[in-house]
Amino acid sequence: MQTHFPQELDDLEQDLMRFAQSLEHFAERLGINLAEHEADHVAVRCHQFATAERWKAGFLQMGHQFSQAIINGRPICLFKLHQPLNLAGWQVDVIELPWPGEKLYRHEGWEHVEIVLRGDPESLGKRAMALLSDEALTQPGISFKTSAPKGENERLPNPTLAVTDGQTTIKFHPWRLEEIVASEQD
Repeated sequence: MQTHFPQELDDLEQDLMRFAQSLEHFAERLGINLAEHEADHVAVRCHQFATAERWKAGFLQMGHQFSQAIINGRPICLFKLHQPLNLAGWQVDVIELPWPGEKLYRHEGWEHVEIVLRGDPESLGKRAMALLSDEALTQPGISFKTSAPKGENERLPNPTLAVTDGQTTIKFHPWRLEEIVASEQD
């Protein structure tokens, strides 16, 4: 079943196929079979506050907002969709919408997907790197970044390993965003 996008998200609807193809191509370069992993959410990036507000209005028509937190100095909204997006064989029902920050991304639209790698947060980077082919580790243009984004009341450690080719990014973390948000309520 095709996901219905409201008018506020026309640009994102048009960009979804490009992102899906880019994601599948990038996963192939990395030697990752996406179907073998649990997709947590997909994230968008924009350059202007007006775009973020428009996208927020659109996502509120497709689902409900279950979190807004300040992460790394900017608001990030999380939405649970009524009907999941079909993306690279996954059914993804959580969208992350950060407000613009200091970094300007090359592209406004769909930017990354996060995969849940359950297990000890301390070994996340090592476990994620083990999923990549040996060739992926030495390909030019592919970079790796570790971070530990944290909301004010988060109780679960959320280390992240991001792998990018500068256009598409696949991130790994040990928890679903919904679990992290729930930990804030405990």
